[in-house]
Amino acid sequence: MSEHPQDPATGPGAEVQPDKSWPEIERNSAHSAQSPREVGVRPWQKLLRNPWAIAAALLVLLAAWQWYSSTVQMAALRQELAQRLHDSDADSRDARLVARQSQETVRESQARLAQVEAKLAESQNQQVALEALYQDLARNRDESVLAEIEQILTVGAQQLQLAGNVQAGLMALQTADAQLARSDRPQFIPLRKILARDIDRLKTMPNLDVAGMSVKIDQLMADVDNLPLSAEARAAVDRGAADKRPVPEAQGFWGRFGRDVWSELRSLVRIQVMDKSDPTLLAPDQAYFLRENLRLRLLSARLALLARDQATFREDIRVASAWVARWFDTRSKPAQTLQAALTQFSAANLQVQAPSITDSLNAVRNYKIVRDKSR
Repeated sequence: MSEHPQDPATGPGAEVQPDKSWPEIERNSAHSAQSPREVGVRPWQKLLRNPWAIAAALLVLLAAWQWYSSTVQMAALRQELAQRLHDSDADSRDARLVARQSQETVRESQARLAQVEAKLAESQNQQVALEALYQDLARNRDESVLAEIEQILTVGAQQLQLAGNVQAGLMALQTADAQLARSDRPQFIPLRKILARDIDRLKTMPNLDVAGMSVKIDQLMADVDNLPLSAEARAAVDRGAADKRPVPEAQGFWGRFGRDVWSELRSLVRIQVMDKSDPTLLAPDQAYFLRENLRLRLLSARLALLARDQATFREDIRVASAWVARWFDTRSKPAQTLQAALTQFSAANLQVQAPSITDSLNAVRNYKIVRDKSR
């Protein structure tokens, strides 16, 4: 007997029904011969002993786990994708808003740029016009400066040539050089070199102040009326001495009458002792002509001074000095001043060769000609 109780469904004479839950396994086992040990073993136990079944189960579990994991991941991915799509939509809306703002900003910038370009073009046109105006002003200013310098040098050359006034010529050259220095133009450097050479030459020349001497002679001519005649001065001295004599006091009417008669008689007759051999008494009309002749002599000396005629100048000064010494009171201050000035004039040398500044004047004129041709 068998140790295992037999199932009535599986007893002897009973037909073993196939298990429908395990159709595939039963079908496989029907084709194989059952061993005596496998009789009475449950199907799930057989499956546990079958490695292929275990592998299949593991594969099914692995597939299920993979499916579940994939499902969870897909759900997470869907959620993340939806969130990202939502975020991207928000970002795209913000981007569109920013793009519209950028477009508006770009349009405003383009409008402003167009305005700036228009203003720039206008400013460039104005700059071109200003440069042209500046060039015209610079040329006009240079022309005016050169014209003024030419006039100054012309006056200085005339002063040197006619009056021999070295100081006037030197001042003209220095004024012209100062104006060129204020212009600060490189093209004026050659002119300034020529002016500097003429300035150095004039500084080394002896100075004869013809203008000052001429003014001094004019003053002497005006002071001729103040010169006292020698006879008038001596009479004034005698009258003063007579007035200082003590007069005896007369007594009574006849005494005063006799004193007055004597005084009148003494004024009618005057006795004067002259130290000189020739008389110096002059009538009033002769005194007038004497003063006029002295003025004419001084005027002739002034003209000779301007003409650089040294012989005539010295002769007129000598005659004027002699007339003053003979006819006028040399002890008076006006006469002494006149004599001192005449002595100083007689020692002046008028033969000094007057320098010339024609080099500077010609340089300015040539520069103007070259400038006019280059325009």
